[in-house]
Amino acid sequence: MRNMWYLLVMFVAPPLASAQNTQVKLTSGLAEGQFNNGIYVYKGIPYAKAERFMAPQAPDEWQGVKHFDDYGQMSYQAFMGFGQAQSNMGDDCQNLNVWTPAINDGGKRPVMLWLHGGGFQSGSSSDVTTDGENLSKRGDVVVVSINHRLNIIGHLDLSDYGEKYKYSGNVGVLDIIAALKWVKQNIAVFGGDANNITLFGESGGGAKIIVLNAAPSAQGLYQKGIIESGAVESLGMKVTEKSIAKQVTETLLAKLNIPADEVDKLQTLPYQQLNRAGDESLREVGTRLGLKDGFNNPGNMSWAPVVDGDFLPQQPDASQKLSRNVSLIVGTNLTEMNSMAMMFDPNFQTSNKSTWSNEEKQERLRERFGNHTDAVVTAFHKAYPDRDAIDALYVDSWIRSNSLRYMALRVAEGAPVYSYMFAFDNPQNPLLMAPHTAEIAYVFNNLGRNPMLGGQVTEEAKRLSNAMSDAWINFARTGNPSTSSLQWPAFTENNRATMVFGKDSKVRVGFDDDLMKQLVPDYDFMK
Repeated sequence: MRNMWYLLVMFVAPPLASAQNTQVKLTSGLAEGQFNNGIYVYKGIPYAKAERFMAPQAPDEWQGVKHFDDYGQMSYQAFMGFGQAQSNMGDDCQNLNVWTPAINDGGKRPVMLWLHGGGFQSGSSSDVTTDGENLSKRGDVVVVSINHRLNIIGHLDLSDYGEKYKYSGNVGVLDIIAALKWVKQNIAVFGGDANNITLFGESGGGAKIIVLNAAPSAQGLYQKGIIESGAVESLGMKVTEKSIAKQVTETLLAKLNIPADEVDKLQTLPYQQLNRAGDESLREVGTRLGLKDGFNNPGNMSWAPVVDGDFLPQQPDASQKLSRNVSLIVGTNLTEMNSMAMMFDPNFQTSNKSTWSNEEKQERLRERFGNHTDAVVTAFHKAYPDRDAIDALYVDSWIRSNSLRYMALRVAEGAPVYSYMFAFDNPQNPLLMAPHTAEIAYVFNNLGRNPMLGGQVTEEAKRLSNAMSDAWINFARTGNPSTSSLQWPAFTENNRATMVFGKDSKVRVGFDDDLMKQLVPDYDFMK
């Protein structure tokens, strides 16, 4: 008998011990997920449904138990080739993912909702670098990421063609609001606090937070925001005016030979055809009006939300006192797009800053900055005393100066703001320095999943990742990013404090103001 009991324990007990109940009761029905490495994971949960160009509605309810173990459909992408497989793209993209340390425990964990980059054009929640498992485990937080409508599907303004299309120019952002409402209603079963929600996003994801700060219907749905390389005037701080959106739509309908009274045909038009005509319309109108796209390229436009006087009453960079209680972290990376661009130079491998002589470096600096070279180098060394002067050739001024202006605007409105600069060189390829998107893996504590690092995870990088993750987590928990090892004061009009993340992360006061004045002398980023 004793031997039989021993065998039962050996062969039966382990499977029972490893089995984990993942069932939660949502407003739509019973849901099951997975239990991986101590974290409950749910992927592809629908938070809404919507017909093309129409406002989102509550998702369908279901009977029985549904299992959510795979990412849901993403929005059609603006930058895909027409021959590209579209098996996981479509209109039915209102879904989200959840990572949490516990379920059904009455916990009040901070909720961190990630908004992906790609402007308002492309991107999805399924990027391996933004998998929420490590962040959730490290901070005892609930991590959520979402898909929502993008590009022409999310921002074609058809409001002049019928009441049902009233909000079509902004349905991509309305999807995000629908996701926030879903989180408010359901996050408790995932152990999250519905009254402590932090939005965080990079590039276009940060721009979406700026737009939400300006949307009256979004107020009260989140308490804090983290804008990573996303405060850009041509993408988020300023979006499409109603009069311009109208011209784009009229041009599009003419290209497609669709009369005004047959606009419903757009609902079933193949996306490739719709996207191609939309891109042509954006270029025509943008060129005619001398506009710029989200990457500051002249003679073009990007799909973006519309200042319709209703959902979005005014431009997001206007005074937004309605969101002055939303605490913010706003930051950028040292080189952003500039160092990534050199990778497309066919001579890059044999001719780069590590192969140039001192004379060649001086020549290239003078080619770029002319008579201001000495002043730029002096200001650069003041900001970054441990760097070679040639790095001034790649330092970002576009997103950084825009971000400084946005922070100044928010501080003037009374919003608590914290500033950062990510200045840690890529361990695998130091020539890249700190490009656009580089900080994401550090924030998510996902260095091992970052293809940009290629497995080169140094101890310095690990320490920095832990420090950044902890700061983001503490901000989500308390509204203050300071930790026991990292004191981070708020950015104010007087102290202009910025946390510079690098080998030795530390706070600097107004450290790059002189540099920005040299690089963008005609831009008023102080207010």
